[in-house]
Amino acid sequence: MVFKSSFIKKKLLFFGTVFCFIFTLLTVGIIYDINRSFRHPYYNSKTVVLIEKGASLSQITSRLVEDGVLGFPLLFKAYLLCTGEWRELKAGEYLIPPEVTPAQLIEILKSGDVILHPVTLIEGETSHHLTQKLLNNPRFQGICTVPSEGSLLPETYHFPRGTERQVIIKRMQKAMKSAIMKLWNGRPKDCVLQTPEELVILASIVEKETSLPHERPVVAAVFLNRIKANMLLQADPTVLYALGKGMEVKTRELSLEDLKVESPYNTYLYAGLPPTPITNPGILSLKAVMYPREVPYLYFVANGARGHVFAITLEEHQRNHEEWRRIRAEKQMGE
Repeated sequence: MVFKSSFIKKKLLFFGTVFCFIFTLLTVGIIYDINRSFRHPYYNSKTVVLIEKGASLSQITSRLVEDGVLGFPLLFKAYLLCTGEWRELKAGEYLIPPEVTPAQLIEILKSGDVILHPVTLIEGETSHHLTQKLLNNPRFQGICTVPSEGSLLPETYHFPRGTERQVIIKRMQKAMKSAIMKLWNGRPKDCVLQTPEELVILASIVEKETSLPHERPVVAAVFLNRIKANMLLQADPTVLYALGKGMEVKTRELSLEDLKVESPYNTYLYAGLPPTPITNPGILSLKAVMYPREVPYLYFVANGARGHVFAITLEEHQRNHEEWRRIRAEKQMGE
């Protein structure tokens, strides 16, 4: 009985050893074949591949095959399972180069170096319009609330597909807050403005008054001079903002009736700055307000060539205004 038990153990040991040997040979052969395959490119075209969050290895493999960037699905899965690298694959949208090898493909999917999509907030764009633009962009997800006017810094940002829209807004707000505080902390000693909020409000008016960078410090100086002289700002963009309630873009000429609109944003009726910014000003307008040109001007009017002509006295301003009306009439006749 003891002899029979010993014989069975030896037999099991023998077959176990043979099995392990064969399994090792097969594993080595598979790995060799995989490595050989992984060194050869799959002749694909450059393409974009989207790996969904939470996708399984089988789903990822199927996606790669469907998108035409993988020609060895079984070996691909076997390699990732054997090495455990499947756990390192990251979701996202990837740009796959042409003639990629499976090994290179794995490194790309492990890198997390996903495609970033631009989101541009234009200088002078309102928060309402930015929000609508985000909601209409299918690359991003989630709801977002309209941020306060003037809280976003205009520039181009980049985000991966699937980013929450509210996250995008918070990034813009953080950039604006940083820019404002940097300017405010370095403000001149004779700065007329009392708070960083006033800086943004006046910069938003300057932003809508002129699109010419070299004019912004002069336009800012005019408004600051008027504040010092306790004069009404009489800024047309504030009335346009009141008429459109910050949602409708208005760029038309104002009528005398428009100038009577009852609103705290009407700087023809109410002294000082409006209660909030009227748009999101860019960094150049913010700098123009903080560091205005030293000029004595109190008035300006369009010159018919995208710019403005400036004046010190009301009489001079009225002559400039008459010239602008003449230029405008000639343009209307020629249309």
